[in-house]
Amino acid sequence: MLLTPVLPFPFISVPRNFQNLKSPSFFLIRSSSSPSMDTNPQPKKVAVCGGGVIGVCTAYFLSKNGASVTLIEQSSVACAASGKAGGFLALDWCDGGPVASLARASFNLHRSLAQELNGSESYGYRPLTTLSVSVTESSSSSSLSSSSSSSIRTGPIPSWVDGPAKSPRTIGSTDSTAQVHPEMFTKTLLSKAMEDYGVELVIGKVERVEMAEGKTRGVVLEDGREIGAEAVVLALGPWSKRFSVLGSLFRVYGIKAHSIVLEPKEANKITPHALFLTYYPAQGGKPMDPEVYPRATGEVYICGMSAQAEVPDDPEQITPVPESINALKRVATTVSSHLVEGEAAVKAEQACILPCSEDDVPIIGEVPGFKGCYVATGHSCWGILNGPATGAAMAELVLDGHASIVDLSRFDPGRFASALKK
Repeated sequence: MLLTPVLPFPFISVPRNFQNLKSPSFFLIRSSSSPSMDTNPQPKKVAVCGGGVIGVCTAYFLSKNGASVTLIEQSSVACAASGKAGGFLALDWCDGGPVASLARASFNLHRSLAQELNGSESYGYRPLTTLSVSVTESSSSSSLSSSSSSSIRTGPIPSWVDGPAKSPRTIGSTDSTAQVHPEMFTKTLLSKAMEDYGVELVIGKVERVEMAEGKTRGVVLEDGREIGAEAVVLALGPWSKRFSVLGSLFRVYGIKAHSIVLEPKEANKITPHALFLTYYPAQGGKPMDPEVYPRATGEVYICGMSAQAEVPDDPEQITPVPESINALKRVATTVSSHLVEGEAAVKAEQACILPCSEDDVPIIGEVPGFKGCYVATGHSCWGILNGPATGAAMAELVLDGHASIVDLSRFDPGRFASALKK
């Protein structure tokens, strides 16, 4: 097993062109005779790697609780899934599974953060009514008429959904479902952490974590900069697998999800109803399951068309598949006359990659064999929902040695080490 560092030489380094290696090493290990980076025990110095919602929430709660935090992001804050996700929040949709306690705690944290940070104004936090609706696409879906759709309208379908929708069912109330604009949420939280709690943001690519005598001493960036830290948190999403020490322990793979963002001319007519569709394409075949989220900003976000995909080295290299974008545009046209071309401008056509673990459970905890090095990844489509509780629990784990807000034992990366021993 490649979990405990072995020291055949006093100094083990890593090539600077590590991005060209298929399975790059991630840890630089110094012998006890090598000079270590300066650390300051008060406050505890922590380097958080990854500027998505998980990393930012972790940096926020660490710094709020007294840590000296440096947040390191390769590209730009919320540039990947945290900026392109839907931002849908649900209190109890994970009940009955391993993520239930995390989701409930995080939903409630979102509510309290919205009160603290004026979330309704600063990042579009609001409760939602959530509906399940069946939609059958017509071969002439571009020519909607309110008379044809009204004859099949039943139940709680909002008036702006004037396409061929039927079989509505309420699956979430304003007490149990809500939303945020994910990019605005992530950046608002980081701004608060930087302005009030002293978080430092560094743009750079982490090349390795430095260890001495089995303990974390900081990180080294690709350009040679060294950032001393007593603890390092790797919140790297699907990019976790790029580093061999993590990759040898567990597998994180990527699901590529597509979305479009529309700006309807009559945004005031779009009510806060999230739609989870069973969508039957005109050409037949398997039904799709797109989702439609009107936002407090006046935008309408539509997502779907997901499939496993390779993870590029740079998040800026993630591009949408044109056929998937066109399918989402057809969904928009079919669902509402307010979303057809000419009535709504296309603000974004995009894709992001969601990080998924091999057992579909997030990975949150200390890396076995590397004291002071922690990982938080594998949140799949629930990253925005579970970001706050993950960050709060990680802060407790790093600063206090255990988490009280959520029992992290189910998410411990050590579960994979145990499996490897069998």
